[in-house]
Amino acid sequence: MTIWEHLAELRKRLIIIIIVLVVAAGLAWEIRETLLAFLVKPYVDAWRENGVPGNPMLHFQTPAAAFMAYFKLSLLGGAVIAAPIIFYQLWAFVAPGLYAKEKKFVIPFVISSTLLFVGGGYFGWKLAFPLAFKYLLGLGGSLSQIVLPLDVELAVTPTVMMGDYISFVTRMLLGFGLIFEIPLFIFFLSVAGIINYLHLIRYGRWFVVAAFLVAAMLTPPDITSQTMMALPMIALYVLSILLAYIFGKPPTDAQREAFKRHKKEMKEPLKKAKG
Repeated sequence: MTIWEHLAELRKRLIIIIIVLVVAAGLAWEIRETLLAFLVKPYVDAWRENGVPGNPMLHFQTPAAAFMAYFKLSLLGGAVIAAPIIFYQLWAFVAPGLYAKEKKFVIPFVISSTLLFVGGGYFGWKLAFPLAFKYLLGLGGSLSQIVLPLDVELAVTPTVMMGDYISFVTRMLLGFGLIFEIPLFIFFLSVAGIINYLHLIRYGRWFVVAAFLVAAMLTPPDITSQTMMALPMIALYVLSILLAYIFGKPPTDAQREAFKRHKKEMKEPLKKAKG
């Protein structure tokens, strides 16, 4: 295929994705209140566990702000509903460049990518959100007279805006969903022979650094949220090494020798430090 044919194919797939996403978002709009109730549960639970005064609330500054918040929420719900079709369109775009034996992975790819994406979002909602909200809401409370040399206590209470909350959970859910695609992505790269398990081991330490950098960009500026996102990334990377070892193409002799030299070079500074 020429570059123009590739661009035409990309345009076709993007149009299909947009149409499907719009239709799915319309369906999600019909259950927007149910979706919101589902997403605020970790926030409500953390509010009560921390003993924050009053009932948990979401505020909006203008009449249009609530509409925009629900609109974002519907897009998020639409992305989840349309995930199988979106992943299929991505596969269909790259399929012309694959061998016949690789094209047979289309159904496993669509199913596994959808399950991993939804599973990643559920992991974030079930485990990461409660810890993050408990920590963030725990920053509130009151400054007593011991801390504050005044005759009154200063209350530190949260005022959470609905739009900000939807944007926050959307970023987190999509982040966790995409992170859980790491093993699948590396699996196909290893099967295609582009990388192997030795490459993954060699660059593992850089991935750890990258994991915390990505987590810092996608989560609130607290160590709890960042760690809750970075640790699954690292665990999934380790799983990817195992998958590449079992299913990927084996390294060549030259690659094995290069890996041995790399290990030797890494040990030299330690030997000098001990000496």
